Amino acid sequence: MVNIVEKITGYQLYNPEVKKRTQRRPMDQLYPDFPDKKYEIIYADPPWDYNGKLQFDKSSTDMERLDPEKEIFISSASFKYPTLKKEELFRLRIDKIRDENCLLFMWATNPHLDQAIEVGQAWGFEYKTVAFIWDKMVHNPVRYTLSNCELCLVFKHGKIPQPRGARNIQQLVRLPRHAHSKKPDEVRHNIELMFPTQAKIELFARGQFRGWDQWGFDVQEPSEEFFSLTNG
Repeated sequence: MVNIVEKITGYQLYNPEVKKRTQRRPMDQLYPDFPDKKYEIIYADPPWDYNGKLQFDKSSTDMERLDPEKEIFISSASFKYPTLKKEELFRLRIDKIRDENCLLFMWATNPHLDQAIEVGQAWGFEYKTVAFIWDKMVHNPVRYTLSNCELCLVFKHGKIPQPRGARNIQQLVRLPRHAHSKKPDEVRHNIELMFPTQAKIELFARGQFRGWDQWGFDVQEPSEEFFSLTNG
């Protein structure tokens, strides 16, 4: 008699749980309108879509080790927030807020480097280089080498905004990882040092920071630090 369990993959077994936990919203309900303003600095951390890819613990890496009785660990970016495919990101009218001379700083997960460059180009920018490398001081298990770092790319539209600020900012940022997908505040601060007088906006923002406009569906109330800096 054929053992049916051996024909079931982890994706099939845990599909009901995945459907229950995945966050979805139509794109026209995800985000507010863009501000009626032009910006010289745009900072973005897009919610990249992984096409339903899940992370399993080792009890379900293949059919031979699949244990249907065990409630294993599964995780996905779409469990945390609604993700967007690159074609959806293409549709964002960044040209409405992009100044004649503008830099785009965009976070890109390692599997999405090619997509990040495509998105930047679709928004009217030219890819220039890697602005920041974030060493998370921890690694993720992947198929190739252990994943330690995440990259923030920089794109340019027109010319580099003037006047310039600091020119000695280090590319490497070594700080521990905290909450899922949260990027280090030091990167935002370093951009401020480089371009202290330019109008700045953070896309897909989760918090509010002095000197920045925010855009996204998950912008939280300002922190006590925000008010102390604003009033101080």
